[in-house]
Amino acid sequence: MIVNFAMSVDGKIALPTRKQTRISDEEDLRRVHQLRATCDAVLVGVGTILADNPKLTVKPEYATGRNPLRVVLDSEGRTPEDAEVLNRAAPTLVVTTVDCTKTFPNAQVARLGKDSVDLRALLDYLGENGIKRLLVEGGEEVLWSFLHERLADEVKVFVGSMVIGGRTSPTAAGGSGAQTLEEIAHLKLESAKPLGTGVLLEYRVVR
Repeated sequence: MIVNFAMSVDGKIALPTRKQTRISDEEDLRRVHQLRATCDAVLVGVGTILADNPKLTVKPEYATGRNPLRVVLDSEGRTPEDAEVLNRAAPTLVVTTVDCTKTFPNAQVARLGKDSVDLRALLDYLGENGIKRLLVEGGEEVLWSFLHERLADEVKVFVGSMVIGGRTSPTAAGGSGAQTLEEIAHLKLESAKPLGTGVLLEYRVVR
């Protein structure tokens, strides 16, 4: 399972207002779409859907290949019915908790977990349905959850040549964060190379 994101040099992913901020340049966008085309599914949280309304498909100007399954973590069923991920461009799976009864047009629904989506149960569910290579693209709480629970295998980070700053600017990994030294998600650097106007860092997760 791969975690992929872009951040500024100071680790931020958006302005303090949480306004969407483009950090990836054309070269990194090409890389991301080529990566999507090699994966069986691409996953984001509902916060990303509400903030950015992404299509999560493979854009033909950047890459060729099939569109992956689009997976949305949405415990409370907040995905709007007009969200781009609910178009017919690719199959979509919305994952809620067992107490959420909402359905969505053009999407399958899996109900896993009581208070929040059970990520381990989700990975088992995806595996049982032929999803072997999963790409996690955000948002910040989702990224932290997969890293904190040691569910990711690889982490790919594009560092854009910019500094956003701000005490309240969201960072790449949000949520509660590590509360003890033992909870820190440790990585092993595999490669670091210039890409476009930034740098691509590739890590393996240390278990």
